[in-house]
Amino acid sequence: MTTSSAATPSTATGTGQQHGRAPTPAGVPRGRGSLGPVGLVLAGGVSVQFGGALAVTLMPRAGALGVVTLRLLVAAIVLMVLCRPRLRGHSRADWGTVIVFGVAMAAMNGLFYQSVARIPLGPAVTLEVLGPLILSVLASRRAVNLVWAGLALAGVFLLGGGGFSSLDPLGVVFALGAGAMWAAYIVFSARTGRRFPQADGLALAMAVAAVLFLPLGVVESGTKLLDPTVLALGAAVAVLSSVLPYTLELLALRRLPASTFAIMMSLEPALAATAGFLILDQALSAAEAAAIALVIAASMGAVRTQVGRGKVKGAEAVS
Repeated sequence: MTTSSAATPSTATGTGQQHGRAPTPAGVPRGRGSLGPVGLVLAGGVSVQFGGALAVTLMPRAGALGVVTLRLLVAAIVLMVLCRPRLRGHSRADWGTVIVFGVAMAAMNGLFYQSVARIPLGPAVTLEVLGPLILSVLASRRAVNLVWAGLALAGVFLLGGGGFSSLDPLGVVFALGAGAMWAAYIVFSARTGRRFPQADGLALAMAVAAVLFLPLGVVESGTKLLDPTVLALGAAVAVLSSVLPYTLELLALRRLPASTFAIMMSLEPALAATAGFLILDQALSAAEAAAIALVIAASMGAVRTQVGRGKVKGAEAVS
């Protein structure tokens, strides 16, 4: 559930989206006492990454595709019940947009979970965040963004140890594919947000993603998906990775500027590495930690550049 300022790649760089973040309004005025909303955003980020770590522990029981199916299905049910989106009165273009949004969401989640089934959580999120970062750099077209792109590439080189010999190559490919789908997700979340009120488009897209993934989960996991323990853990993953972050971020963004939110989301690789260490015992080498730091710095820099550019354009328009 990325931001509906997803409309602008400035916030896109750090949205985490990952994996079903809610569209969030841009241009929220800065309020006093930002510790509250900042805490909510951090709690949402922690929830997403620890939900991802919990999903990894569930994969031996249900398989990667089965976990994605449960996450999308539970999240879709919850969002459809909460949002109760109107099904009539939408054009063919509206439905085409929300369907493509759902396809991007399904592909992003499927590729990411295939990745974390093969490589540690921290490196997987670091590689995935390159998708939104590249989208932001291309959209900005400013020379300074070459610096951020260079930092990100240096981080990727460090992460791969010069050739990704320490990481499963297929896991790396899946993570990069998830990043590409994350970029597509950002673009179509913006378009969906402009065509559907509130979070209706998100709920419908989540339902599309769940329907698309259900056959894959059934083929891989079969009756395992009906096991009470698997169902309970799958529901917990959906709540931690989708429902809870969506609620916390929606509350926070009533008082927190979207630009600040985007910069904070750039910390997700670090949160993912922490969750991987605490829950999955996935320790990082010094080179991997430095790589994650470089990608975080590149993501934050790209966001700040876009925000600064937007302020300059706004001042020129006023004058």
